[in-house]
Amino acid sequence: MKILLLGEYSNVHWTLALGLRSLGHEVCVISNGDFWKDYPRDIDVTRIPGKIGGIRLMLKLWSLLPKMRGYDVVQLINPIFFELKAERLFWFYRYLRKHNKKIFLGGFGMDWYWVNTCTYDKPLRYSDFNFGNVTRTDAEAKYYQQDWLGTSKEQLNKYIAADCDGIITGLYEYWVCYHPAFPEKTTYIPYPVRMPESFSTERASKSKVVLFIGVNRERSVYKGTDIMLRAAQDLHSKYAHKVKLNIAESLPFSEYQRMMEGSDVIFDQLYAYTPAMNALLAMSKGIIVVGGGEPENYDIIHETTLRPIINVDPTYESVFHEVEQLVLHPERIAELKRQSIAYIKKHHDFIKVAMQYVDFWNR
Repeated sequence: MKILLLGEYSNVHWTLALGLRSLGHEVCVISNGDFWKDYPRDIDVTRIPGKIGGIRLMLKLWSLLPKMRGYDVVQLINPIFFELKAERLFWFYRYLRKHNKKIFLGGFGMDWYWVNTCTYDKPLRYSDFNFGNVTRTDAEAKYYQQDWLGTSKEQLNKYIAADCDGIITGLYEYWVCYHPAFPEKTTYIPYPVRMPESFSTERASKSKVVLFIGVNRERSVYKGTDIMLRAAQDLHSKYAHKVKLNIAESLPFSEYQRMMEGSDVIFDQLYAYTPAMNALLAMSKGIIVVGGGEPENYDIIHETTLRPIINVDPTYESVFHEVEQLVLHPERIAELKRQSIAYIKKHHDFIKVAMQYVDFWNR
């Protein structure tokens, strides 16, 4: 097949492209590299800041139109698949619809179905927008609610979701938001991960448990990094002779990946049910994830044996306690590392995942 992947989130589309190419398909990835993360792509459509940047991006996209037609499959990473206002994306979507055979929407991140469902319906015990029956009021949650609810972004999201041929969700959380509205054309497919050349089940250091946390200051409260960072720092203070702590702040993907190497444990998103790309990459290297490993995560992939993720409640006390138990019982580390690698090979291998995409696209 000839496949066009538009947009990027955390290397999902580029990794999927690698898997599809391994199966013999022709693939083109057009994206901005997910902003500062700078993931690989075939054609770059990064927008420079300001009004002039918007005009230059529009001109570039118009020049690329001949390269965005004639595909068997077009997949959008998000309703906002280019860095343009939603009002302008209606035209591009209709162009893609007219000049290609099938279009699919990715339920991979921030969009109206995620924001609206978690804000009002609250099917999850906790999320980016609710704690139980209480709606979150932190600044970033409120920003996204204002950005998506009752706006042109909402209209665009609803239009594409209703019109497209299918919707692929990458986390249990997103599946819960899309499936009730579109049960016949929504599926869940795990994110693709390419196994690294080297990985280990051995401890990074014989004398200390090596903890790693990545910090994006702009999203720290929203993703719960502030709570996880405080727990990690307190563990380091309490067990200085047993714990080493590495902190990475807003690094490009390549640098982040290098800094992650040699860790035993990584702190991921506090309010997640399911490990996303950052956590999955760490697991593929034999690094233990502290974060989203709720029962629903294992149920949706029918996993009954492997339990590699240190699942935590979204509280400081839970994070501190669970990681403290690992620090006090480091003999658990090797087995959790082994299970992490086995979990990725079983459920997230990029070629296996690519085959699931092809099957769904064909159906």
